[in-house]
Amino acid sequence: MLWLLYNLLFPIVFLCMLPKFLSRMLKRGGYGQHFEQRIGHFGTQTKARLREHKRIWVHAVSVGEIYVALRFIKAYRAAHPEAHFALSTTTSTAHKIGRESIDERDVLFYFPVDLPIIIRKVLRIIDPERIVLMEGEFWPNLIRLADNRGIPISLVNGRMSEKSFRGYKKLYSLTRDILRRIDPICVQGELDAERMRGIGAPEKQVHVMGTVKFDVAQRDPAGEKSARDIMQLLGVPDDAVVLLGGSTWPGEEDALCALYKKLRAEFPKLFLVLVPRHVERAAEVVQCLENHGLDFVRRSGLDPEKAPEQMPDVLFIDTTGELRNFYSVADIIFVGKSLCEHGGQNPIEPAMYGKAVVVGPNMENFPAVMPVFVKAEAILQVEDVRELELAVRGLLEDVQQRAALGERAATCVEKNRGAIERTVELIGE
Repeated sequence: MLWLLYNLLFPIVFLCMLPKFLSRMLKRGGYGQHFEQRIGHFGTQTKARLREHKRIWVHAVSVGEIYVALRFIKAYRAAHPEAHFALSTTTSTAHKIGRESIDERDVLFYFPVDLPIIIRKVLRIIDPERIVLMEGEFWPNLIRLADNRGIPISLVNGRMSEKSFRGYKKLYSLTRDILRRIDPICVQGELDAERMRGIGAPEKQVHVMGTVKFDVAQRDPAGEKSARDIMQLLGVPDDAVVLLGGSTWPGEEDALCALYKKLRAEFPKLFLVLVPRHVERAAEVVQCLENHGLDFVRRSGLDPEKAPEQMPDVLFIDTTGELRNFYSVADIIFVGKSLCEHGGQNPIEPAMYGKAVVVGPNMENFPAVMPVFVKAEAILQVEDVRELELAVRGLLEDVQQRAALGERAATCVEKNRGAIERTVELIGE
């Protein structure tokens, strides 16, 4: 009865939300190519490649998960060189990253709509030896139909926010039936494990592995050089103090611009770099910068052979995939979606570079990560805009405090690596 209700309600809900999905796709772009894969239609060449080898199907919904998936694939193949993979994503940005990074032996495609007729078709085409889901992708029909075909299903780097937990508890009978079919359920922390068990996961199938995101954080020397070159091109002096807002959401750019204008009067060597989470908000960010009267340049408009006539107040990164590189040239980093939005963005990458990291109060998406940083005194968490100003001011005034905070952050990242190898070993068993 539960499955019948799900399959009756899902198409209705999907159709109601379709205009929103289509609007988002148009804004972000890149969805037109291979859109037919979302309804289980693969071209002849893709089908032939999928059938060449028995494959492990790895699913990663968006940008954060795709990096975890790629790291998992690399580690699994190191332990099992004969392995071949089929990697699916949901968003066009994740698909682009996957396309640029995937091994030539593997196949990339868009995740199909979770309807029985479509999922059955895709399972027949791929016929995977195992399905590996990243973080929290519980698609009921995929899990049920794969399990009915005897295909093992695993969860890697699983996490569950308080909001998701409350929602899933209302569907306990359904989630219990879904989770009993996933083994192992590898989660980031004890709280995630407790929540998984609370919505029906069998005790023996839940394993606390730590977060794979510590393993995903890897430096890119070529990208770091590119970021340094851009700063030099703009005329930013070597002794400038760079404040970077990373993965910012609406409201956070405004707060950072106001803060920057105020502090720059006291600290004239301060320079601001803004990197919004979604590039399609570029016009909105430009309007914010203009409202504050700040002179800025857009990364996409820079000519590597021609420097601006004068150094701007702000560098606006309106491209994708470069945030990590600019962390390397920053001194103080604010991690977005934590001050004016809820959930938070990944604080591990800026910490890896040994930078002073500041976050807002809303870091619900990292329940296994934040306690590690807080316990090590390796991050500053503020409650509001006023506290953000006090924190940044303090870091500007005290260079030694700033350096010590960054050093503790980098040490924290190194000490907590290894979850990916433990996960691969468990799944391999």
